[in-house]
Amino acid sequence: MKDFVDSTAFNNEQGNRARKLFAAVVLAALDDAIADDKKYGNGPEQIARWARSRDGREVLSCAGIDPNERVVQGLMDFVGKGVRTSVALSREESERRHAAEEAEAARAAA
Repeated sequence: MKDFVDSTAFNNEQGNRARKLFAAVVLAALDDAIADDKKYGNGPEQIARWARSRDGREVLSCAGIDPNERVVQGLMDFVGKGVRTSVALSREESERRHAAEEAEAARAAA
């Protein structure tokens, strides 16, 4: 019984590692699309084409993301904003966005 629990825990941990690896591939694809958007102006179209492709759907699924049209639209919106993933995931950027939203709400209330 102990071996079964150990192997189940090991398999779960391996699955989590694989999911993180595929999530990193998704983040890299987003960064590539943002770079294309800055250079050629077609980033949202590039990420949409990739996400709708067979390989893109497979990578999104392996990352634990349901590859539906709503996700594709979200990826396109993210690329359209032009914020690199490393910056968007940082605490400073999150705090800056939150402060900007609070300032906007205060202006709207006044």
